[in-house]
Amino acid sequence: MIHIGLTGWGDHPSLYSQTTTSRDKLYDYSGHFPVVELDTSFYSIPTVGNVQKWIAETPKHFQFVVKAYQGMTGHLRDENPYGNTQEMFDAFKEAIHIFKKAGKLALILVQFPPWFDCQQKNVQYIRYIKEQLAEFPIAIEFRNRTWYSAQFMDGTLNFLKQQGLFHTVCDEPQVGEGSVPLVPISTGDKVLFRIHGRNVHGWRNPGNNEQWRKVRFLYDYTTEELASLKEKVEQLQNTAKEVYVLFNNNSGHHAAGNAKTLQKMLGIEYHNLSPKQLDFFEGAD
Repeated sequence: MIHIGLTGWGDHPSLYSQTTTSRDKLYDYSGHFPVVELDTSFYSIPTVGNVQKWIAETPKHFQFVVKAYQGMTGHLRDENPYGNTQEMFDAFKEAIHIFKKAGKLALILVQFPPWFDCQQKNVQYIRYIKEQLAEFPIAIEFRNRTWYSAQFMDGTLNFLKQQGLFHTVCDEPQVGEGSVPLVPISTGDKVLFRIHGRNVHGWRNPGNNEQWRKVRFLYDYTTEELASLKEKVEQLQNTAKEVYVLFNNNSGHHAAGNAKTLQKMLGIEYHNLSPKQLDFFEGAD
């Protein structure tokens, strides 16, 4: 099964009706795609109330890929708001349990920073993540090229497989050590394919902290490029039961259109989506 979606549901204008308010955006989104990446959980662990609200707003078979909190992955630059590491993981697990109980948890995405390179202490930390989140399906995304070097790639993929961790395949600009190659290999019955765009300049020079998203993920895939991605998705489908494809190239609102095109290329039609809302005056004489 191939599940195509986007990262976040709040910034895709082509998916909403003219009367959509901010609180309706997830409902409208779930009328188009069967899965979404919850990326706000990277910045703060969601409250129980918010998780319950998101579950209630989506169809029965809708799935969430939940991004791990930044304090768990080594991204956090400010003081950790939790008393200790265990308290932080416990708060995250409390939220994730609700998704799991509702049958709406596809994966937890654990995305490590570019400076998280292939060395023994980092391998041990991945083991620690696995122990903490043992009851949940975990996808690991590397952003440092050393994990895929000729010396380490086989070991990296075998390690993920042995630990029961799912590989995150990435399509992104190739700009040296701070980016990873497209390696369409699964390490279990699920695989995550995150599509970041190919904006080499923006990836290298994202600008100031407030504007980096507007530059880094500014990219519109061509038909030829999407056809190549289609081949990679089909390759992954041969080795994994569940393939989750998430478009993250949304600085210019291109993600939704690219995802729809890829879906059409693959001949996929999703059922059990939310009913699409009619515009207020639609159908009026």
